[in-house]
Amino acid sequence: METIIIVVHVIVAIAIVGLVLLQQGKGADAGAAFGAGASNTVFGSAGSGNFLTRATTVAATVFFATSLVLAIFAKQNTSGGMIDGLPLVDPQLLSTDVPGDAPQIAEPTPNSGDVPVVAPETQQ
Repeated sequence: METIIIVVHVIVAIAIVGLVLLQQGKGADAGAAFGAGASNTVFGSAGSGNFLTRATTVAATVFFATSLVLAIFAKQNTSGGMIDGLPLVDPQLLSTDVPGDAPQIAEPTPNSGDVPVVAPETQQ
């Protein structure tokens, strides 16, 4: 069932991209007023705006619905590793002591000889 929804989701996503690229922008209406609108006779005398707008709306609604269903599926499949909101931890890792022979890192002590001293300049 989840695979079918994923396939539909991908097909609808590709359809939305195609439908949006086929639509004309708002600036194309100004050219149609001066006689350039005759090239849009493929979709009939009403133009392509009505059909493509409705198809885009339907595709966007289906895309939204499949996204919601896929999110519900993902939520149901991810609850295996959590108990009361906390990740599972091996209790032995928390109770093991650090071995005594582990090297200890000492803090370096600042030494006055570490900072170079600049001799004052003499006036000439």
